Amino acid sequence: MGIFPLFWSSFSETSGRRTIYIVSFGLFVLFGALAAVSTNMAMLIVFRTFSGGAAASVQAVGAGTIADIWEVKERGRAMGIFYLGPLCGPLFAPILGGVLAEKLGWRSTQWFLVIYGSMTLLVLVFVLPETLRSKTLAAASLPASTPEKRPTGNLKRVSTTQSVAEKSKSVASHLRRIFVDPFSILLYLRFLPVALTVYYASITFAFLYFLNISIQKTFSSAPYNYSTLVVGLLYIPSSVGYMLASLLGGVWIDRIMHREARKAGRYDDKGKLIFRPEDRMRENAWIAAFLWPAALIWYGWTTEKGVIWIVPMVANFFFGIGSMLITSVSTTMLTEFMPSKGSAGMAINNFCRNLCVFGATIAADPAIDAIGNGWLFTILGLWALSTGGLVLVAMNRRSGKWREEMVKALGE
Repeated sequence: MGIFPLFWSSFSETSGRRTIYIVSFGLFVLFGALAAVSTNMAMLIVFRTFSGGAAASVQAVGAGTIADIWEVKERGRAMGIFYLGPLCGPLFAPILGGVLAEKLGWRSTQWFLVIYGSMTLLVLVFVLPETLRSKTLAAASLPASTPEKRPTGNLKRVSTTQSVAEKSKSVASHLRRIFVDPFSILLYLRFLPVALTVYYASITFAFLYFLNISIQKTFSSAPYNYSTLVVGLLYIPSSVGYMLASLLGGVWIDRIMHREARKAGRYDDKGKLIFRPEDRMRENAWIAAFLWPAALIWYGWTTEKGVIWIVPMVANFFFGIGSMLITSVSTTMLTEFMPSKGSAGMAINNFCRNLCVFGATIAADPAIDAIGNGWLFTILGLWALSTGGLVLVAMNRRSGKWREEMVKALGE
């Protein structure tokens, strides 16, 4: 889910969003069915990997679709609602998956995904229009019918050597588009507005996985000793925080953007406000930048001391609010720093944050065993608080200049 979005994003800029959705969900259904009938562990792992890669198209291309449809002044709210899916998935998946696996066996979880994916694919085929502007404009400019043209008689004989050379160039061009262009997206990280925004979004997402692993490990052991079902329910507080921040935080961000544009007196010739991506990082980002690291430290020491479960769960609620506000701000800003490459920005974000999640998943369990929840989440919280603060200071002071340099370098 880290690498595949690079490919989906690259292809979507030329083939269109709708095409990528249909192809990727078709593959998701196919690989899901093959995973469901797996005869050994190796087969299951391979097809689950491909299934996850197919589904990952939504992460990158979905944000591009949001950027295609919504204007800048409303994009914060739209992006917040969009991100409810990937953030609330971890809430419902363990509960639903656990019930299915317990009652019908593990294969039922895979068949559920096949059915769900098939229903989504039907909706995509019959309901979803193309949103990529270059594709819709190209379709609109085509004539209703093209009269047949007769050969002009100026036919030119091409030698075999020339023909082979032209075909070789065509093959090389296709291979470059398939295998090289998707990774060239990562070159956008050389621009500081992109690199800093991706960094902050990535550590926010990675620390979420430290927290999720800790919840499972801590509350299934002494002094809590909760059952698997009860542990699954303990993910609800943070998810409620995600929902609240998604529904209200996006509206808040959009209002801040309007306020900053009016305060600066930025109007175009038609009297419409001119918005800048850095306007999204104001008091909302500062509150969030303090809230979620503080909540991590709160959770760490209350679980370390075995305090009643509701106290660390309140901390998780505030973690959900703070982390979702940062996620919403950073992802929306990425689509605006790269206005003609919105899905590319999200592909970079997914690649980097999943690398960080990979590290977090490996490190979390041994770190908890070595130093405990208290010191682990104190270290993570202070890291997030200090580097996050530096990111916000840098973006508020220098983002405008960096963005102009980026636009000039890209020739947009």
